[in-house]
Amino acid sequence: MAANKRLIKNTLIRIGDKMKKKVVVGMSGGVDSSVAAYLLKEQGYEVIGVTMQVWQDDKYYEGMEGGCCSLSAVDDARLVAYNLGIPYYVMNFRNEFKKCVIDYFIDEYIKGRTPNPCVACNKYIKFDELLKRAMDLGADYVATGHYATVEKVNDRYVLKKSKDSKKDQTYALYNLTQFQLEHTLMPCGIYKKEQIREIAKKIGLAVHNKKDSEEICFIPDNDHGSYIKRVAPNKVKQGNFVDKHGKVLGKHRGITYYTIGQRKGLGIAFGIPMYVIDINPLKNEVVLGGEKDIFKNKLIAKDLNFMPFEKLDKPMRIQAKIRYSARPADALISAIDEDRVKVEFDENQRAITKGQSVVFYDGDILVGGGVIDSLH
Repeated sequence: MAANKRLIKNTLIRIGDKMKKKVVVGMSGGVDSSVAAYLLKEQGYEVIGVTMQVWQDDKYYEGMEGGCCSLSAVDDARLVAYNLGIPYYVMNFRNEFKKCVIDYFIDEYIKGRTPNPCVACNKYIKFDELLKRAMDLGADYVATGHYATVEKVNDRYVLKKSKDSKKDQTYALYNLTQFQLEHTLMPCGIYKKEQIREIAKKIGLAVHNKKDSEEICFIPDNDHGSYIKRVAPNKVKQGNFVDKHGKVLGKHRGITYYTIGQRKGLGIAFGIPMYVIDINPLKNEVVLGGEKDIFKNKLIAKDLNFMPFEKLDKPMRIQAKIRYSARPADALISAIDEDRVKVEFDENQRAITKGQSVVFYDGDILVGGGVIDSLH
């Protein structure tokens, strides 16, 4: 009888060990990913902390504080992992990040478009390359400190907006595939930011009051024009400012310094407010016009991804965001072909910008999105 009890106990231990899930948490050194690691450990997961080494030039990033690409992020993340009692590693993602994020970022600006590097990083690095390496370590999931929630609805994984509407980050996550969603955890999504900071403070993490990073992580001073000029000097050339009729108005520093809707920093005075309304990379021209010229209501998007369904079979009423900070606006999306949709807004939108993402919502559910390719 005693032998049978020992056998049952040992069997339960083995089953329990097998069922215990392992998760790799991408730790940026900030409060959100730090608390995400804590929450998952409290839930019984076997947690491994990983910081992705993506910075390209150590000297360029010396003294940079706070960002997920900063050298100081490693020290902060390592200390958090030590305090939580979890293994911690720094993994080299330099080559992948340069190819998929930095090179893409530069190329898009040279083409007269305005890219979103966070969307590219999520698509190719955090939820692709990191997930692959996590699985090589025998992990079942990757986790981040993003403010969003993963749920299963009608046999499909979807993302839902976070509890904290001010911090919701679903916009930059629309590219996640079904496989990636199935193997992703985002424990911060059910909390508000102040609650996350309170948890961090309560458990004694020094990062509880660390400032949020809002700049482009690999550009410390957030001056993308100067950054591109520094790393690709032969691609940035002076050209003409023109009006919408082609009349030359003056000289610009290079199209990479400008984006649609921009008014300040043009380096030229007109006596009346002038805005960037188009960028022509073939002619190396920046087109200027009045504020009314930057309002449009139709666009075409490509490189699509949908979550609740595989593809768009019929027109659908949704709410759409044309940039991270935009408010969702009522619109109709209609398929053009396998990888393009037309988006028609009920009301004109300010400064629809090629290269940015347009993301679709049905209430709190992220329907999908794509890259703005042209204005229709």
